[in-house]
Amino acid sequence: MAKNNNNKMSREEAGQKGGNKTARNHDQEFYEEIGQKGGKATSRNHDQDFYEEIGRKGGKRSNGGHGSNNS
Repeated sequence: MAKNNNNKMSREEAGQKGGNKTARNHDQEFYEEIGQKGGKATSRNHDQDFYEEIGRKGGKRSNGGHGSNNS
């Protein structure tokens, strides 16, 4: 990874290093729990229109924007 001018760790490198350490220190249950917490927080902060919009975007990406997902 790239180093900045002072031969210090780049922001990208620091993020990856921290992510790798977190992955070594925690198990699947940890990630499931924080995922559920994040999902609950998102549902408190967004309305139905938000979920409809991200559903449309996901559908377009998964089928290339052609036809419907109801095959």
